Amino acid sequence: MAGLGRIIAFADDALRSGDFRDASLNGLQVEGRPEVRSIALGVSASLEFLRRAAAAGADLAIVHHGLFWKGHAEAVKGPLKKKLSLLMESGMSLAAWHLPLDAHPSLGNNAALLRLLGAGKTRPFGAYDGQSIGMAGTLAAPLTPAKAASLLGSALGAEPLLFPYGPKKIRRVGAVSGGAARLFAQAAEAGLDLFVTGEAGEPSQETARELGVNFISAGHYNTEKEGVKNLGRLLARRFRLKTFFVDVPNPV
Repeated sequence: MAGLGRIIAFADDALRSGDFRDASLNGLQVEGRPEVRSIALGVSASLEFLRRAAAAGADLAIVHHGLFWKGHAEAVKGPLKKKLSLLMESGMSLAAWHLPLDAHPSLGNNAALLRLLGAGKTRPFGAYDGQSIGMAGTLAAPLTPAKAASLLGSALGAEPLLFPYGPKKIRRVGAVSGGAARLFAQAAEAGLDLFVTGEAGEPSQETARELGVNFISAGHYNTEKEGVKNLGRLLARRFRLKTFFVDVPNPV
């Protein structure tokens, strides 16, 4: 068991939350019980996720996409009311980390995607609002575009969309998880052979052909599962808590 405040402060520090300009309200979003024995981990604070987490007895739920975003006022009604009611009635707390959990050099979603492909010599990549939120690296052994897509699909439980219009042997790869198709051009500027993200945009196919860079989208949800799992492992070791991932599969 550990105090809720200690866990949140530790995670904020580990993820360097204060270093990011983010639309998300990072950190604690809903305060519940002061002591934590178990933590449920998930991608998004959907009603289905929260129901499963509460039913499993979690004292704290940690997600990548929380309920509250800066500058967005919303009346407490409909789905939001149901989510907040569930949290209040169960006594479960909710915390979220968005860009800090994308960008972290070891715990983050993008670092995890590069590890799945066997990339090393990693460095920050993917500028968004004047800050790097992705990662780039070099593969120890070159991969074909199809093999890279297969590795990601198997590891993430995804069905990646591949536009194989770049080099036939991939050595340099960059990843920006989630909805980052608009950052694709930065991959060509950085001399990369492959860009990995979550969602494709309508222009992505022809942009891949025009830039001569391979493009893989493996799903917004699927590319953002690993970061929160990594954070959970860190918290489990640090505070000797039970953590578990609640999977609510989403093909997007």
